[in-house]
Amino acid sequence: MNEQLRTPLTDMLNIDFPIIQAPMFLVSNTKMLIEASSSGITGCVPALNYRTIDEFRNAMIHLKSNCSGPFGVNLIVNNFNTKMKDQLDVCVNIGVDYIITSLGNPKSTIDACREKGIKVFCDVVNLEYAKKVESLGADAVIAVNNLAGGHLGPMSPEELIPLLVSNCSIPVISAGGVSNGLQLKKMLELGACGVSIGTPFIATHESHVSDDYKQAIVDYGADDIVVTDRISGSKCTIINTPYVRSIGLKANRLEKFLFKNKWLKKYFKMFRWFKGTRMFEKSAFAATYKTVWCAGPSLEGVDSIRHVSQVVTDLLAPFMREDGN
Repeated sequence: MNEQLRTPLTDMLNIDFPIIQAPMFLVSNTKMLIEASSSGITGCVPALNYRTIDEFRNAMIHLKSNCSGPFGVNLIVNNFNTKMKDQLDVCVNIGVDYIITSLGNPKSTIDACREKGIKVFCDVVNLEYAKKVESLGADAVIAVNNLAGGHLGPMSPEELIPLLVSNCSIPVISAGGVSNGLQLKKMLELGACGVSIGTPFIATHESHVSDDYKQAIVDYGADDIVVTDRISGSKCTIINTPYVRSIGLKANRLEKFLFKNKWLKKYFKMFRWFKGTRMFEKSAFAATYKTVWCAGPSLEGVDSIRHVSQVVTDLLAPFMREDGN
């Protein structure tokens, strides 16, 4: 095997290739994770993709029985996620292989997972937070850069990855900006021990989103990706469809006030999140003129709807050529 593909991430999770099929809200499902594990990588699913704890538990049991390799769960670890404790209990009791934490303090998750041998990777966008989660005992950081789909960071991968690698003693996994093997090589050469890839896996046969959504990943390009703060108050990347252009990208004056108000922001963010969730859900699974599709600029490299296994094969092609295969 190409030595570049043997990294702390492959060793930590015992996978063939240093790739995480990223957890994507509404998109990731058990079929995608099972296919990812069969392809030598690992997949992760957001716990919030399941409406009830029973549905989530049943999905974890199914993955435990059917994945040929490790799988992970993405947990939102701030107070906004009222199901977090129950979701964490399921993860610990079922024995998932790793958890990716987002949007909050991961201490309780790290503490609960440590004695069970469950790895915890934490989303970070800067060095300050990376050092904080390292001090709490995180096993790795997910460096979310400004090319990530969904919620993105402020820094380029060229800036963020070396900064974290130079200042942290735990592995750095890059998230954002990878749709082909040359981009994967670049992230590894910058010092990342692996990559988390989302958008290219939206346009796969195993994904259960609508054909319109999948085809949009093929048809649109990087220049069609725009950033909005209207969904949750945090910056989020979406495809600039005609409907998106009609409603605008920026929060209006009242929304900005409510997002920042000391007493009201918690409730308004919750309201906007639920409203945004419904908007994403309707767009993802049914034909509608109100299309709000989440994606990152890495859709630029997607020119067909493929199987998960083919996405992985295409990502690895440059490495295989170097080995003469």
